[in-house]
This record gives sequence, structure tokens and C-alpha cells, in this order.
Amino acid sequence: MSQDSVLQAFIDRHLAIVEPLEREVALAEWELQTTSSPEARDRSQELSARRAKIYANPQEYAFLKGLSPNAFDTPRLARQRELLVNAYLANQIEEATIEEMIALEIEIADAFNVFRATVQGKPVSDNEIDDLLIESNDSALRREAWEASKRVGAEVAERVLKLARLRNREARRLGFDNYYAMGLTLQELDEARLFALLDDLKHQSDPLWQTYKSDLDAQLAARFGISQEEVQPWHYANRFFQEPGPGEADLDRFFADKDLEALTATFFSAIGLPVDDLLQNSDLYERPGKCQHAFCMDIDRKGDVRVLCNNRPNERWMSTMLHEFGHAVYDKFTDPEMPFLLREPAHTLATEAIALFMGRLTKDAAWLKRYAGVAEAEADGISLAARQEIRDHLLVFTRWCLVMAHFERELYRDPDQDLNTVWWRLVEEFQGVKRPEGRYAPDWAAKIHLATAPVYYHNYLLGEMVASQLLHTLRTTVLPGEGPDALIESPGVGRYLITEVFRPGALRPWEGWLHHATGEPLNPAYFVAQLENA
Repeated sequence: MSQDSVLQAFIDRHLAIVEPLEREVALAEWELQTTSSPEARDRSQELSARRAKIYANPQEYAFLKGLSPNAFDTPRLARQRELLVNAYLANQIEEATIEEMIALEIEIADAFNVFRATVQGKPVSDNEIDDLLIESNDSALRREAWEASKRVGAEVAERVLKLARLRNREARRLGFDNYYAMGLTLQELDEARLFALLDDLKHQSDPLWQTYKSDLDAQLAARFGISQEEVQPWHYANRFFQEPGPGEADLDRFFADKDLEALTATFFSAIGLPVDDLLQNSDLYERPGKCQHAFCMDIDRKGDVRVLCNNRPNERWMSTMLHEFGHAVYDKFTDPEMPFLLREPAHTLATEAIALFMGRLTKDAAWLKRYAGVAEAEADGISLAARQEIRDHLLVFTRWCLVMAHFERELYRDPDQDLNTVWWRLVEEFQGVKRPEGRYAPDWAAKIHLATAPVYYHNYLLGEMVASQLLHTLRTTVLPGEGPDALIESPGVGRYLITEVFRPGALRPWEGWLHHATGEPLNPAYFVAQLENA
């Protein structure tokens, strides 16, 4: 038999077990995130462990490694073999350790789902804390809310560290320096190249950032009647200062009486990417016990795609809806004829790019006029302020991503070092936010991604760069001649994304995917230009 036939026979046997199991795992995870029930937790843990144990099989891993990557007649089979090798490598772990790691991950996620900060003697949601940090002028109340939001970090920190040590131990046993290095390798990313890119982006954006941050601190000092040196973390409009908060345009007012679902459906339909079926499957409003964040989940790679949100009628949740349904349309419009193993986004950064691209649109004056019903004169009047809000968002989010990427690398380099101090050193270095006097707590552990989405955060920043590159391609290659508002209302946007971005699935590694979609390799210049030209 040819090598192609041998691998295809293996894949057929493998998928007969894995494909239905993947659906069961996803459904159990969805139930856990939407209910936090003990039954869902147990079922999710059991099914996730069962899946991981399939990929822990050393004989099957050896078989896949033994196939020559250059001896396939079919590129699709060669790519499936690459992805399978990585999936098996990531799980070459003893079964008892698999069960321990998955139990910890689910336990930590559950702790976040049920946690509610206590402010003025009452439990409050993340949404309520976010609103308070945007609206309140009471520094004492803001401090109480900010500190309360961090207490989940103290609840989970020891479990996060235990999980990090387990991950490191297994990564080193497999020949990697640590789990972070392994994660990047499995994502087909070079660590030295990645951090050189992040350093270059920081350097290029430093002048804009320093001006922005100085102006912001001056505004906060005036607002709270303090000196700039007295500005504290709770004076910013976000628990982690990962968002800048409302700007001069005051975009929240345009969504106060709007149906975010209807706006989402109308917009995506206009650009040729209808989502009505996806909205019906989704869970979009907050309630006790439900995950307080937002995500998209492809249940079966056959069209059952769901979004979880905790919507309130404001610009942030409108942006989040566009972001998450950006993920969703990527999953929905991947070629259904593609083999199951290739029927997913080219890379995490690829689907993040689409989500980030869509999420930016709530700060676009043309989008606000077309979908949020903002009067033309008012939309024109806030156009500059809205563009500046995009710039401010990108500047602040870039700095936050730098904190997360550098901290996570440090976490896995040495999880036994003084991480509380490392965290604040990086926050001060990249965000310019001072550590409160006397504060010594595991504030880093209050960010759920470190436990449940490890070695991930750099993909947001890479995704922002790719989003800017896709925007350049749309404006210069796809939409010329279609009118000034084509980007937010032309079906040509959807046709391009479906054909060149979504349908190929994971057929190519991400760099080949990006070159195919835009005609060039990753070029951060487009992202930097967006910062400079707002």
C-alpha cells in the first residue's frame, strides 16, 4: 500500500472514534460554561480525559512520526499528518497525569464561573464592576471594587501554579525547555522570532503610547482631584487596563436602546455572512452560575456553532458580539467538503484576526451611521473621535498583550519565582500602571486565560496585526470602485473572506494561509500605520 493509503486508513479508524467524541466533549463543555452544574463538570472532565488518552497512545504517535512528511502524493494528507503529529505530541502523558491536569483545569474554570466579587456587602458581577470602573467618581468605592475583583486570583493561584508545574514537568519529559516553549512549537511559532516581533512593535509604538498615557493620567488626575503620581490601578476604566474605557465620542449612548442581536444579524447579513442560525443556538445574557466572559464554540465542525456572551446594551458588548460572531462565521463558512481534521481555522491567530477585525467596527463612524442609526451629521461629527478610540483601544490592548505574553513566558520559565512581583514589574514596564503601595497578592491569577487558555495571549496581538493586513487587502484589492462604505455593507467582503480566508480551513500553515489571503507575509507596518493615522 502507498503511504497515502496507509495514512488514510489510519485517519478513517481514528475519526470513527474521535469525531463523535469531539462533539460530546464540546456539548459537555458548553453545558458546564452555561450552568456550572456538578453533573456537567463531571461529564466534561470525564470526556476531556477520554479524548486526551486517545492522543496519548505512544504506538500511534510512533506510527505517525515514522511516516515521511515528503512522501505524500496528496497535500491534504501531508497536512493532516502534521496536525496529528502535533496533537499526539501534546498528549504523550501518563493517563493519571492527564486526569489530574484536566481535573485542575475544570476546577479552576468552575471557580471563575461561580465567583462573584463582594462590593459594599453585596455580590456583584463582572459587568457591574466594569460599569462601576467606568462611571464612578468615588475613589474609595473604585478601590474596593478593583480589589474585590482580584480576590478570585487568591482563590485559584495555588491550583494554577500546580497546573503550571505539571505542564512543565511533562513538557520537559518530552524534550522542551518548558511548557511555554512547547506550546509555541505546537502552534508553529518560533519563540525568538515572536518576541523580537513584540519588541519591535513596542519600540515602534512607544512615542504614541507615551503621549497617550501621559494625557490619560492627566485626565484621570483632574477627574479624581489628585496628582498624576497618585493615579492608581483602580482609577482606570478596566480591571486590568486592557481597554481604555469610553472616549470623547461617548459611544455607549448609541446602544442604550438597541437590540444587539438584531444589529449583529443585520450587519453580518449585509456583508454576505448571515448568522441568524448561529444566534438561535447561542446563549447571550448574564445569569448566576454562567461563565462571565465571552467565547465562540464550534460543536461539531458541521455547522453547530454557538456564542456565549453576557450582553448589556453598550458599545463594549456590541463590539464583543461582532468579535465573537467573527469567530463564528469563520467556523460556519469553512469548506464543509474539507476533511474533518482540516475543517477548522488555519490558526488561532487567524480566527482572532477576523474577530478583532469585526470588533473594531463599533468605533467606525460609517458603521455607526449604517447600523446603530446615528444621524449622518452626528456620525460625521464624531468621526475623528471614533478613529481616535480605535487607536486608543489598539494602543492599550497592545500594552496589555505585552504584559500577558511576557508574564506567561516567565510563569513557565520558573513557576516558583516571586510571580506577584514579576507581574507588577511587567505591568509597570509595559502599561505604566504603578503597583499600589504595600500590595502583595497573586493579581496575575485573576486572569482566567493563564489557567484555561495557556500559551494563547500572543495570538490576540498577532491577530490585530493580521486584521490590519486584511483591512489593507480589502481596501486596496477587493473593494475599489464599490463606494466609500463598501467595507461595512458590501457582500464583496463576505465573498472574499469565504473564498480566500475561511474555506481553506487548516490546509496551509498560518504563514502560507496569510500569504494566500493577502499576497504577502505578515507585515506589522499596516498595524503601526493604523496607530499613526488615526
